[in-house]
Amino acid sequence: MLGFIVVSLGLLCHGVYGAKTSVVPSPHFVPLHPASSESSVTLTLALPPTNIEGLHSALYDVSDPASPKYGKHLTKAEVEAFVAPKAESVKAVTDWLATHNLKPQVMSSSGDILRIELSVSVANSLLSANFTHYLDQTTNTTVTRTLSMTVPPDVEDHVQFIFPTTQFISAPISSRPTFEIVQPPRALPKRAMPPDLCSQQIFPECLQDLYNIPTAAATASNNSLAVSGYLREMATEDDLSTFFSSLRTDVTTTPAFDIVSVDSGATSGNGTLEATLDIQYTVGIATGVPTTFYSVGESSATGFIDLVNYFLAQDEVPLVLSTSYGFNENAFAGSEDVAQTFCNAYAQLGARGTTVLFCSGDNGVYSFGYNSQCSAAGTTFGPTFPSTCPFLTSVGGTQGIDPEVVAPFSSGGFSNIFARPDYQTSAVSSYLTALGNTNSGLYNTTGRGYPDVSAQALNYLIRESGAWELVLGTSASTPTFASVIALLNDERLKAGKAALGFINPLLYSQGAAAFNDVTNGTNNGCGAEGFPALTGWDPATGLGTPDYKKLLSVVMAAARST
Repeated sequence: MLGFIVVSLGLLCHGVYGAKTSVVPSPHFVPLHPASSESSVTLTLALPPTNIEGLHSALYDVSDPASPKYGKHLTKAEVEAFVAPKAESVKAVTDWLATHNLKPQVMSSSGDILRIELSVSVANSLLSANFTHYLDQTTNTTVTRTLSMTVPPDVEDHVQFIFPTTQFISAPISSRPTFEIVQPPRALPKRAMPPDLCSQQIFPECLQDLYNIPTAAATASNNSLAVSGYLREMATEDDLSTFFSSLRTDVTTTPAFDIVSVDSGATSGNGTLEATLDIQYTVGIATGVPTTFYSVGESSATGFIDLVNYFLAQDEVPLVLSTSYGFNENAFAGSEDVAQTFCNAYAQLGARGTTVLFCSGDNGVYSFGYNSQCSAAGTTFGPTFPSTCPFLTSVGGTQGIDPEVVAPFSSGGFSNIFARPDYQTSAVSSYLTALGNTNSGLYNTTGRGYPDVSAQALNYLIRESGAWELVLGTSASTPTFASVIALLNDERLKAGKAALGFINPLLYSQGAAAFNDVTNGTNNGCGAEGFPALTGWDPATGLGTPDYKKLLSVVMAAARST
């Protein structure tokens, strides 16, 4: 070990032989056997951006309604100028790779993301690594990782991370809403009002009535709504047609949706739960908004960054992006640079005019996949990611009609990686003061709080592969809220205004009164009750659930014409 210090959790240290990273993985990663030297691995390299603080400042400038630049979203070239790596970084990395006859593929239009495919033997030599197969017991998948790697000293400052190497991050997890098969819906009475039927089942009309969402189709041709899909999820036109003929009888022709493949994602097949839910409650609520399902074939965290880079490479980005998948934030401990790069990618989308929405998760104060079996009371709370990224909007869940209350499974809390953003300061400080000593020591009092908003998340009626099912989860509330934003964009676009883009600064500064404040209920804890819903923002339901008519007044009053 002479010449360098080995540190756990991925922290870099300096020494004669370069910058070495060593980790101790979580126990649920079980080593199997060394990877065959002839097998191949694909590695993604992130290069430091030229001016990431400048990007953040520009994002807030175009997102804060008090700013004279509000709504003046950045162009593709303007965003790329902030994040493009310096020429010396590109040279240092490409020269290093060339010593092993490797030529990287540029994966982002700004040039900050590179990718190489190489044999395990070359990867071991390049990084002084020992790539090994591990069983990830959380997802029952096999991953290839190394417990340590070394980067030459003259390259160290020019690479933010190389993934996947020492990062033991599970594949993205769908919030996997719980479901049950039910009988086909009976003929609905004309404009059935909650809570008559909606207390047992949620369908589009319930959401329209509850949140004052218009039924008329959107008409702005330059509007767009993107739904991301991972893990070979698929939605079908057949299921959507039956859904519309049964539950949107006011629409004579079922709207179509497009499917785009990223990373060789599937474009056909039987309907599956997550994709079906997401498509039926975006197309079904934001009727008339051009909607596209993006099927991402890469099942690791790489797929998330690939999708963002796919969007950023286009001249026009989608105006809303809805995602019902995520990670455990604690999986990024020691790999904070990966989480920061992901978060900055969403900042780039926001700066260009995309409203990025993620589900908060379905395990209360704990992360995706948490089994709720605590060894003892007082287990530290575990946030989800990317919901904790301050440059996107996290969506929690409610249930009940009169009144709406916290869905107990609705994930929420505070980040251990990202600091509280300025736009949250007043709302979160007020909550923490009211909370007092409850759950003291179980969460980070200075972290970014989530979720930001909520919507109904229990007993959504969907049509999947010929069967009717009831599903629950923030996977349901997220496409619902995405649809609200898409319809608000429609009105702004028709009035010659810019799309909303990153909405948090607007919502926290001017929009709180346009939400139905949820003040009853608590999200799940473990040895504790989690976080109670109180007046104002709370880490169970955020600002509350939307009132479309009130939100429309807020967003139409926000300046500027395009």
